[in-house]
This record gives sequence, structure tokens and C-alpha cells, in this order.
Amino acid sequence: MSYSIRPLTPEDAEAYRELRLESLRQHPEAFASTYESAVQRPDSAWRTTLEQLTFFGAFADEGRPVGLVAFDQSDGDKDKHRGWLLQMYVRPEMRGTGCAQALVETLLEHARGKVLQVHLGVWSENQPAIRLYEKTGFVTYATDPRAFYVNGRFIDDHLMVRFLDKAPGDYK
Repeated sequence: MSYSIRPLTPEDAEAYRELRLESLRQHPEAFASTYESAVQRPDSAWRTTLEQLTFFGAFADEGRPVGLVAFDQSDGDKDKHRGWLLQMYVRPEMRGTGCAQALVETLLEHARGKVLQVHLGVWSENQPAIRLYEKTGFVTYATDPRAFYVNGRFIDDHLMVRFLDKAPGDYK
């Protein structure tokens, strides 16, 4: 299945809402937010989020949303060199097609010139996601033990970074 990637705008609020709710419902262990909380958000809140963060969406040829990723940049005086990869999700039928990697690479290209490094957190048991991030140059620098409590169990979160001013995988 082919797809295209483009920035999301507030006009894409329904597509964003659809993908975000699906991701939270299908993979509660992968996100800090919950489906129960997100489903109650008013339509205006989805548009506001699209205005506050930079989102990229993947769309199948017929226009159906199939993936998304968000970028946020720290804005403090001492940490504005850091950005964050957030809300990464690709629908199951698109996994293994290169769509997820293309979304990550699109985000990294957007981040270049804005930040020197991009951080993310990933569930320590999500091996496909960890492999994807490693393939795109991220390295694990720490594990946040018991970062989340989901469905009666603790979830550890690997913290990963991709330095944009160094070769991929060069952590030191």
C-alpha cells in the first residue's frame, strides 16, 4: 500500500483524533495519555494540539490517515537545543512498509536547524519500535523504571536520543 506524508494542520483535526484514539485504545502501554481521558476532549482541544505541536501524518492513496508523529521543541533558555518525538503511531496494516521510518525521518529532517538533538521515550518491551528508532540513529541512554502504571502493571520507559550534529548512533 502506498502513502504520502505531509504536515498536519488544524483542518486535519478529525484525522488526528481518529488515529490518536486508535493508538491509545490499541496500545495503552505505549503512551502516557489514556483513551478514557482523550475520548472526552472537545473538538477544539484536538485543533489546539495541532496548533501547539508540529505533526506529520501519513495518508494512504485514498486519503485515509494511516500514521502520525509529533515534534515538540523545548523552549527554556538552557534546553531549547532539545526536541521531542511524540505520539508515534502507524496502523497495523502499514507496519513493515517503511511508513514508520519515513515518518521518523520526516520529523528528523524538520528538526534539523531547529534543535541539536531529538529525544523520545519508548516502552521497554516494544522491540519493533526500539529497532525502528535504532535504525534511524537513536540510542538508549537510560531506562525510567516504573514510568507508567497500566492495566495493573508497571511499564518501564527507555529514553532515547538522536544527536543531529553527530553521526547516527554516536552517543558520546
